[in-house]
Amino acid sequence: MQINTKVGLGSGIVFDTKGHIVTNAHVVGQATQMNVTIATGGPPRPAKLVRSFAAGDLAVIKVDRPDGLRPARFGDSSRLRVGQIVLAMGNPLGLSGSVTNGIVSALGRTVTEPQNPDSPGATIAGAIQTSAAINPGNSGGALVDLSGHVIGIPTLAATDPALGGGAAPGIGFAIPSNTATDIARQIVEHGKVTNSHRAALGIRGSTVIGSDGQPSGVGVASVEQGGGAEKAGIRAGDVIVSINGKETPTMAVLAETITTLKPGDRARVGVTRSNGQSETVTVTLGQLASE
Repeated sequence: MQINTKVGLGSGIVFDTKGHIVTNAHVVGQATQMNVTIATGGPPRPAKLVRSFAAGDLAVIKVDRPDGLRPARFGDSSRLRVGQIVLAMGNPLGLSGSVTNGIVSALGRTVTEPQNPDSPGATIAGAIQTSAAINPGNSGGALVDLSGHVIGIPTLAATDPALGGGAAPGIGFAIPSNTATDIARQIVEHGKVTNSHRAALGIRGSTVIGSDGQPSGVGVASVEQGGGAEKAGIRAGDVIVSINGKETPTMAVLAETITTLKPGDRARVGVTRSNGQSETVTVTLGQLASE
């Protein structure tokens, strides 16, 4: 189905018989009200935001009139295999009910979305890479197998700097259905995400540019009170340069690295203090909280 807000459009998947629809958080953006048009036609139906989980780029909305809406059949994304044929269904460029085909190119990718006013630059763990064409408007729609089961939510098309930032042909990414249904079910049942299953360092920061003009680490703007970073002695003004020996020159690399770890894991964090001293501290990772 097609989701229209005042500033954009995207796609969504019927989650249950009560009118809940799962989509991408960046489709919803800052909107709390939107219109939904089902693929079989009919006038747009008003809908309201239930909750967004921006860190995972997922959201649930609810239409006022759920009559005639049939919940999608969600498959088990853990059973996907590379080379499997898949179809991307949605509303690319506003062309409702469009379908593109391709294969599963890879599994378990960790990708970070570009940051913009409607998206904080979510990091997606375990993403499905597919060659099925994904264009603006496909986001939040369905990636289905040949049995008609939803096994992913198309979310992101790779960009090619050589094309001026245009979409790289044949490289798109989808959120696995198991992740999407887990998060959506929590939002429907509790009104928020109660268990993100994702690790958190417990800092807010941004990329620091070194004297050579290149990214050199993540500057810590603040630490979460009682969080793993604070307990390990990381303070505002420090610069994080590595996690478990892997360099983290940018916030995106740091987020991708943390995403591969689990809450409760102990991570070795390389830090440059404000006085220039370098040291490594051990942080017990917390859990990424809902917004």
